[in-house]
Amino acid sequence: MKVKRKGALGALLAVVALGIAVSVSGSASAATSGSITIGWAFDSKGNMSPFDGPALAAAQVRVKQVNARGGVQIKILTCDTQNNNPAKAKACALSLLGQGANVIFTTCDVDYATPVVQEAINRGVLAVAPCIGTDQMGPKRFGSKGALAFSFGNVAQDEGSAMAQWAYSKGWRSAGTGTNTLLAYFKVVVQAFEARFKQLGGKIVAHETYATGANNVQAAISRLNSKKADVYVTVTSFGELPAFVTGLRALDNDTPILNSWAGDGTYWLPKDGVTNYYAVTYASAFGDDPNPAVNKLAKTVKAGTGGFVTGAAAIDGLVTAYARAGNTTNGKALADQMVKFKKVPTLSGLVSFSADQHSVFGRQYRVVRIEGKTEKVVGSVVAKVVPKV
Repeated sequence: MKVKRKGALGALLAVVALGIAVSVSGSASAATSGSITIGWAFDSKGNMSPFDGPALAAAQVRVKQVNARGGVQIKILTCDTQNNNPAKAKACALSLLGQGANVIFTTCDVDYATPVVQEAINRGVLAVAPCIGTDQMGPKRFGSKGALAFSFGNVAQDEGSAMAQWAYSKGWRSAGTGTNTLLAYFKVVVQAFEARFKQLGGKIVAHETYATGANNVQAAISRLNSKKADVYVTVTSFGELPAFVTGLRALDNDTPILNSWAGDGTYWLPKDGVTNYYAVTYASAFGDDPNPAVNKLAKTVKAGTGGFVTGAAAIDGLVTAYARAGNTTNGKALADQMVKFKKVPTLSGLVSFSADQHSVFGRQYRVVRIEGKTEKVVGSVVAKVVPKV
C-alpha cells in the first residue's frame, strides 16, 4: 500500500476530526441523564507505565470535556497495580468495584490485565482497555463472559499486517525478525508481519527469539546480524528495546529497524540516540500529527507515545455505547452496543469491533521515524488484509 501524501491525509483527518466532534457531542446530548463511574486499574511506575499513564491522562482530559457539555457525568477512580502485580491487580479491581465503579478500565497488555478483567466480567461489569493490542481481549481468552471485554487498542494481526505493507512499500523485500516471547502481543504482531510480508512477496531470511529478563537478546542479535536483510523487525519495549537497537548498531549494522507501537516514543532512547529506526503507532506524541486535535491533547498531557489517544478514544466509545444503550451502565447492554461499532469516530480514528474481534481493526496508523533523539511522522498506513495466525 502506498503511503498517502501529507496534504491528502490532512484533508482526510480534518473531515474525521469534524466527525468526531459531531459524534461525541451527539452522544453526549443523547445521554441526557445519569452518571458513569469508571474504575481504572493502571501501572504508575512499572513496565506498562509509559503506556498506561498517557492513556489515563488523555481520558481524564476527555472526561472533563464530556462533563462540561452537560448530560451524562463521568467520574474516574484509580488504583495503582504496582507494576501489574497479579495479587495487587486483583485487589485493585475489587477495591474499585467496591467503591461503586460500574465500568472497569485496565492496563494496556492482556496478560497483565487478566486479573482485573476477570473480576469485572465475573460480576457482569464491562471491562475496557484503552490500548491492549491482541485479539484476546474478548471471548478468545475469557470465554463467554469475554463478551464484556473490549479494547480500543489495535488487533495485533492488524498492526503486524500494516507494518508489513509499509515495509514492502519502502522496497524492502527481505526481513529478519526478532520475537520477544514475553507477551502475547509481542509474538502475534511478529507472526502477522511475517504472514503478510510473505503474502506480498517478501522473504523472511531469519527468525530469532528472545525474552525480557532472559539475557538472551544479544545472542539473537548476533544471529540476525549474520543474515543480510533489507529490514529487521521486532516488537518489544522495556530494557530489550534499547538492547536490540544498540546491539545491532554496535555490529556496524545500520539496516532499518521496524517496531510496532511498543517501540514508539523517545523515553527509551540510549544516550546517543538511534539511527534508521521506525515504529508503526496510533498517533504522534510530538506535535507533528496531521490532526491538530491530537497535537493539542498530546501537549496537554505531555504524552510520550502515540498510544495516549486511545484513552480519549475509549471515553468517546463508552459515551457512544451509553447513549445507544439508553443511558444505562449495565455491562451486557453496553457490550451489545460496542460489538456493533462500525467506523465509530473517535479522536484515535474510526473504531470498529465485531463478534470475533473486540479490539480495533481497520484504523489508520502513523509511521514515525526516530533519528538521533527526534521522532517525526513520515507516513501512514491502513492494513488491507488481516492475516490469520
